[in-house]
Amino acid sequence: MLVEYGSVFIMLAIVLGLYMTWGIGANDVANAMGTSVGSGAITIKQAIIIAAIFEFAGAFIAGGNVTKTIRKGIIDPTPILGNPEILVWGMLSALLAAALWLTVASWMGWPVSTTHSIIGAIVGFAMVGIGMDAVNWPKIGTIVISWVVSPMVGGTFSYLIMRSIQRFILDTDTPFRNAQRYAPLYIFFVGFLISLVTLFKGLKHLEIELNIPESFLIAVLLGCIVAVIGRFLIVRLKMQEAESVHDQFTQIERIFGVMMLFTACAMAFAHGSNDVANGIGPMAAVVSIVQSGGEMAQDSALPLWILVLGGCGIILGLATLGYRVIQTIGTKITELVPTRGFSAELAAAATVVLASRTGIPVSTTHIAVGAVVGVGLARGIGALDLRVIGGIFMSWVITLPVGALLSIFFFFFFRGLFL
Repeated sequence: MLVEYGSVFIMLAIVLGLYMTWGIGANDVANAMGTSVGSGAITIKQAIIIAAIFEFAGAFIAGGNVTKTIRKGIIDPTPILGNPEILVWGMLSALLAAALWLTVASWMGWPVSTTHSIIGAIVGFAMVGIGMDAVNWPKIGTIVISWVVSPMVGGTFSYLIMRSIQRFILDTDTPFRNAQRYAPLYIFFVGFLISLVTLFKGLKHLEIELNIPESFLIAVLLGCIVAVIGRFLIVRLKMQEAESVHDQFTQIERIFGVMMLFTACAMAFAHGSNDVANGIGPMAAVVSIVQSGGEMAQDSALPLWILVLGGCGIILGLATLGYRVIQTIGTKITELVPTRGFSAELAAAATVVLASRTGIPVSTTHIAVGAVVGVGLARGIGALDLRVIGGIFMSWVITLPVGALLSIFFFFFFRGLFL
């Protein structure tokens, strides 16, 4: 079967993998960039350019770690070692099911989780194609816990960052002068954090190994470089310290608008490192099985061309349909200005990248929404649109079962087609 249809399976995996990463771009990347666009810091066109560069870089440089969790950790293929084609049909079904649901959700403007979608789809086919025991339920439990914990962590981080900005800048007697003083420090944290976690665990599949002191030193240097660039850009704004507090706040928002360019880049990199796995994990599994003649290797290498393909699909999705979800997350949960958007994005980037380096496929959607809610809470519960938050939560709840049911349907379809 694999010899006869091998090239067909690989072609299907590439097409469906590209479709899935397109869906990730339309839905999840829109979540990642929504705060930047919603706060007015960047335009949609600028968001697409930033995503094109940094999503791709995140997928290529740091995307290998999470891909293994999606590919091997969720189900145990041991019972079907003699029938590798079952896993091939299953992974194709999972890609098609998850991508189809993401298309519907993106068109409706619902910020759902691509991680939920693909995990639900993989579990769905495994239950009917291999058996209930084949699903790694403890692993699913860990991932489910991360879905609860990650928005709380993102929300807590963003709340604390927003409160620190209020304390050190907005609520002081000289807010504009303090913004110029403290802004490079916040930018340093963006550069330092992203660099550190990438150096720790993100370069293994490129065979670059650094010890902890070396990683810290390089991260500090990169953080300082980013802070210097940020300081240079802020000074170039050429603003005079205004007399009225209102004018000072307007100028401060301009400073944070510049800073959000850095957080937007960090968020795009973080997202590329974590969520490209949702699209290319199943595709990599199919390619690996076919090319090895049916061997389900536990440590099959991830071809770099698959990472490249995933990065391209993500950018296409954002460019074509991403604007619908951007509107939901950027304007409907709470009113965003650059100081709030910066807090949400820095918190979300920190949470996503830390999660990606532990190999747990968390949901960028949950983290991004949690971070925006945390920023809103810093101004009080009245600053949040609870009706919109309730609707988003309902779309999260139905994603997992919808992914599973669609995957079961497509599994029987592929099995019937190739038998």
